[in-house]
Amino acid sequence: MESGPAIFAGAVFALFGAALLGWTVTRVRHGRPVAHDVNPVASATLASLCSLTALILAAWCFSRL
Repeated sequence: MESGPAIFAGAVFALFGAALLGWTVTRVRHGRPVAHDVNPVASATLASLCSLTALILAAWCFSRL
């Protein structure tokens, strides 16, 4: 993999994962729903798993440099 696309993809995954994780944590701490009309525990769990997956993909992209 070329370094340019790997850096770009890694940065996108890292920014998305960090932003989603921060938003989810903030919503849960304030007792607000993460998604409307969904079980609060399920939506927080799914959002956390998606953000952690994005952060893992970012680490994988950066390891390919």
